[in-house]
Order: sequence, then C-alpha cells, then structure tokens
Amino acid sequence: MIFDKVKRFAVLLDGSEPAFSGGQAVSGTVLLELAAAARVGALHLRALGCARVHWTESRSAGSSTAYTQSYSEQVELVNHRDMLLAPDSGDTTTLQPGRHEFPFSFQLPTTLVTSFEGKHGSVRYCVKAKLHRPWGTAKRARKEFTVIEPIDINTPALLEPQAGVKEKMARAWYCNRGPVSITAKIDRKGYTPGEVIPVFAEIDNGTSRPVVPKAAIIQTQTFVARGARKEKRSVVASIVGEPIAAGKRELWQGRALKIPPVGPSILQCRILHVDYSLKVCVDIPGTSKLLLELPLVIGTIPLHPFGSRTSSVGSQYSVNLDWLHMAISEQPEAPPEYSEVVSEETGPSLSPPPQEARSSQAPEGPFFAYIQEFRYRPPPLYSE
Repeated sequence: MIFDKVKRFAVLLDGSEPAFSGGQAVSGTVLLELAAAARVGALHLRALGCARVHWTESRSAGSSTAYTQSYSEQVELVNHRDMLLAPDSGDTTTLQPGRHEFPFSFQLPTTLVTSFEGKHGSVRYCVKAKLHRPWGTAKRARKEFTVIEPIDINTPALLEPQAGVKEKMARAWYCNRGPVSITAKIDRKGYTPGEVIPVFAEIDNGTSRPVVPKAAIIQTQTFVARGARKEKRSVVASIVGEPIAAGKRELWQGRALKIPPVGPSILQCRILHVDYSLKVCVDIPGTSKLLLELPLVIGTIPLHPFGSRTSSVGSQYSVNLDWLHMAISEQPEAPPEYSEVVSEETGPSLSPPPQEARSSQAPEGPFFAYIQEFRYRPPPLYSE
C-alpha cells in the first residue's frame, strides 16, 4: 500500500513562517518522500481563505418553552486550485523511491482581511495538498499562513488629534452631590503596537467625595450574521490615577499608556470587525461612572519621523506574530474586566449588518515593522 511507502508528505512555504499581504505571490513546494516505488494518482493543490463567525443565543417562547438560536456566516477570501501532478497514462503514475518536490505559486487577491482568531469568529488562510492513490483513501497535507493587511497611520485621517468633553451631575438618593467633568485629548487617532499614547486630561471633581480617574484601551470584536450582531469587549491596557479630593482638579500632562502587542484593527470585513478606543472615565462613589470615549485605529505601518511615505525605516525590522495567539484574559497580571473600567453597555442586538466601515527570521517590509520588537507579555501593572 502507498501509505506504507510514504515517509513524508507535507506542504512547505518559502520562508520561515511567512506572512503576506493582498496582491503578493505565495510560493512553496509539496514534498513527497517515498521509501519504495509507488503508484500514485493526481496531486491537487488548493489555497483557501475564509472569514467565519458563529454563536448561539438562548431564546424563550413562553413561560415553559426555550430554544437555542444559532447564527453563522462566512465570507470566502481566497480560493485557488491547481494540479501539480497528472497521471502519465490511465489513472496512475509510478514514482521511484526518494524525494519528490512539486513547486507551486499563486497570486493573492489585492484586498484581503488580516488573520484573526476570536471568541465567535476567525479569519484563516491555508494551502492544502491532496495526493490520490489507487484502491485507497487520499493522502492529505495542510499548511496555514498569515495575512496582514497594511494600515498606514501616516494618513491625514489617522494623524488627526482626537479630543472630547463629558460632564454629569453626580446624584445619590435623588440628591445632587455636584458636577464632575472630563476633558481629554490624544495627539492622533492612529497608533501601532508598542507605542505609548500620551493622554492629556483635565478632571474636575465638584462633588463632596473623592473620585478616581482611569484610562483604558478597549478592543471591541463585532460579529455579524443574519442581521444580528454579537460583541465582545476586552481591556488590553489600563492606568489608574490617584484619587481626586472633593472640590479639586486633576491634570494629566501626557500620562503614558503603552499599547501591548495586539492585532491591528479590522475595518473592511462585512461580517467581522475589530475596533479600538481609548476610554477615560471617572469612578464616582454611589453613582454610575462618567465615561469619555475617543476612537483609535491600530495600524501596521508606524509613524514616519519625517513624514515620508517612502521611508525605508520599516524594511530594517522583522515580524513577530505572537499577537495572533493572544488570549488577553488568560494571562497573569491581566488588566481588569471591561465592566470594572467602564459602564456596562448593551450586548448583542438585532440590527442590519454594518457597511464597509513566530519566528526570528521573517519577511521584511514596512507593514511588518509594527511588531518588530514586542514579544508577548502581560500588559503593564497599574503601578506602572
């Protein structure tokens, strides 16, 4: 039988754990090692890329009736087929013992979605090989690869400063305790992992009790299927200020908040979004928090020091893809739960889908620079 004669059957991609972007060529070899001569059929190659979402929700149809509603959707991103070995005559070809290599190459579509693994969805890419044999099941091999769609933060929209103001009257037991206000600003909307966001803020405490200011980077994963939406929010980094006494004012003159090695924003996928925001809030005893939210975009091409879009700074870095396997809430010294930093918000709701809104040697290019030096580690402690 051929399975007794096959020593190795594998898909090998050129480069070490390569990463690609839309429009690039993917090349490699299907390797077949035989211990003895064997008759084989056709060797087929297929490249696949797909975004998928899935979740379930419990529904009630009455006091004694309950059921589970399932939501699923997928979008095909890559679908390439090729035949690497065709039989010489009839249905089989006889291959001699030893090593046989079958090279392949194909072009990726110009627009793709960054690889992603989330609680209710994923974006995955792979190359599959299938070797047919007479009188038996086929031999299969599979190799996954990573796609990183570039987001250049050196664009006017992402270089624009972000600012906001929020205020509220703190109340408890129908009595006014006084006003609380936040004014916050960051120097731009776009950042890359490893950068420090200087947070400028002014917090006025007009109440009769101390309040505590906080700031956090929030990741929001949004999954869309059959007109329904499911959201998952996580705190990826946070800082906590000193308590502000009653009637006092606190100024943050560029309070540092470092971005950990997280994946970039995903903005152009119909069924899956990954968004970020900076939330500055004030924890007021006895009443709900005062919350100010500023939008963020986590990009892949870092800020060019001299504003040149053609700078070669990115070509000197290598890529680290640890963020693809992050599980924020499972790491030691993790940030607080989302509900501890900001007020609870509504979860899944029914609404129309939104509009288009690991290795030491790796490929080089400007859009790989953003994760060049950051090995995965827990986000910083509050004291930092």
